[in-house]
Amino acid sequence: MADKPVVVRTLDIGGDKELPYLNLPKEMNPFLGFRAIRLCLEEQDIFRTQLRALLRASSFGNLKIMFPMIATLDEFRQAKVILEEEKQALLTNNVNVADNIEVGIMVEIPSTAILADQFAKEVDFFSIGTNDLIQYTMAADRMNERVSYLYQPYNPSILRLVKMVIDAAHNEGKWTGMCGEMAGDEIAIPLLLGLGLDEFSMSATSILRARAQIKQLTKNEMALLANEALQMATADEVAQAVRVSCTV
Repeated sequence: MADKPVVVRTLDIGGDKELPYLNLPKEMNPFLGFRAIRLCLEEQDIFRTQLRALLRASSFGNLKIMFPMIATLDEFRQAKVILEEEKQALLTNNVNVADNIEVGIMVEIPSTAILADQFAKEVDFFSIGTNDLIQYTMAADRMNERVSYLYQPYNPSILRLVKMVIDAAHNEGKWTGMCGEMAGDEIAIPLLLGLGLDEFSMSATSILRARAQIKQLTKNEMALLANEALQMATADEVAQAVRVSCTV
């Protein structure tokens, strides 16, 4: 990757992502359970091994590290302390480690989005994980077909949370990316551009289509559209407004 940025998410299992060989206990609701950073902070041998590997790799390129499923500032601070401990241990042993590694978090939980102004003072960047953020905000399991109608990326409540995160980052001179299906959605892209999203992360098959779409959009016009969408009442109203404005 030469000097291109590489963002690595630390171990993110649980919910719909399982590692059978860890023999984790079955949970009533694994999406709200012992997963991601919660597991890593308790199973530190796994976490520290991964962090050491990332730190060693950092001297060979432009590495950024992000922690998943952060719900509180205390969790981020604990993870950052562990990262710093491993960095100092490597330096003590004369192992080269980059000194400019950006450390960020996934914003997947409404509490984190609401407190984004405080997180933004301590993180280097945000990556909004829309798949989980939507299901947690709407209280609807995205794997459950009977409530799939509540998986609404254009719902004004979701757009308002996204705006809060982006604005909080920009107010502190930080950047915000998005990781999730929403970033490659042709209805969502104009809105995200208007909200000021800095980085769109999507499946490889969506990149050319999304790039072509963005080339046809004007950021100032999309900002007006996004502001209108934030004042709407339903996801259907938002989607229709985008279709009319952008002929999607």
